[in-house]
Amino acid sequence: MDLSGAEWLKSTLSQGDNNNCVEVARNLPGIVAVRDSKAPDKPGLIFTPSEWSAFASGVRNGEFG
Repeated sequence: MDLSGAEWLKSTLSQGDNNNCVEVARNLPGIVAVRDSKAPDKPGLIFTPSEWSAFASGVRNGEFG
């Protein structure tokens, strides 16, 4: 899948020197792409918008603690 047009965003809560974070691109039609900020050239994960929404909701609700 071509992700060359992806606009990668890192959480504003991600700060410091350890750079342990994921980046998310939500500007691509029909998908949400996720990658490791430490390895941007490696393959990432692709989700449908509804899958990403369900995951983000689970994180907010503490389902993965």
